[in-house]
Amino acid sequence: FRSLAEILSHHIGPGKIMVADVKPGLTKTVEGSTINLKSDNGKITVDKANVVQSDIVADNGVIQAIDAVLLPK
Repeated sequence: FRSLAEILSHHIGPGKIMVADVKPGLTKTVEGSTINLKSDNGKITVDKANVVQSDIVADNGVIQAIDAVLLPK
């Protein structure tokens, strides 16, 4: 059973990562586990989720909206 805080922090990566800066491979989340980033001809995926809206700049970082909930392993 995962807490809401664990699930939410699993969606947060290090620093401000813009779509153009995505480096394919495993990236550690704030929660402590890893997510797999992929870039294929401009299509970005995070594990099995697709980035549906990108580079939303906020005061505390940048948001990449995805179409699924990521669960830590």
